[in-house]
Amino acid sequence: MIVNKQRNDGSVLLMVVFAIALLSVLVMGMLELNTEDFQLIQNQIYSAQAQVIAEAGLNDALSEIRIDSNWNSGFSNKSFEGGSYTVDVNSTTITSTGMSPQGYISRVEADITIGSTSPYVIRIDKFRINE
Repeated sequence: MIVNKQRNDGSVLLMVVFAIALLSVLVMGMLELNTEDFQLIQNQIYSAQAQVIAEAGLNDALSEIRIDSNWNSGFSNKSFEGGSYTVDVNSTTITSTGMSPQGYISRVEADITIGSTSPYVIRIDKFRINE
């Protein structure tokens, strides 16, 4: 009896190599997406940290004004939580710029009205973030 055998010498190996290459591309694509998501989240955290530092500078200035309504010295590169803030006081506008330890910058600005008796009550009339 004669048996007819087909020869599949390289076809299985070729299919396995193709399947491995396809899976490798798929995994690398998923890793790239995860890396981008991680970077976006990290940027958002650093930006929020800079904003918190800027708001701390504004609060520091407001506490000085509550004590002395004529205070307008401001602060220059005052350290806070690894970052720093700079505060400028111009009449009834306070501008605070915060910088996170990673170098991200945020700015808050408040237009204020100061009460007439000590301790001075401060009303924030307008509050702006990163304008």
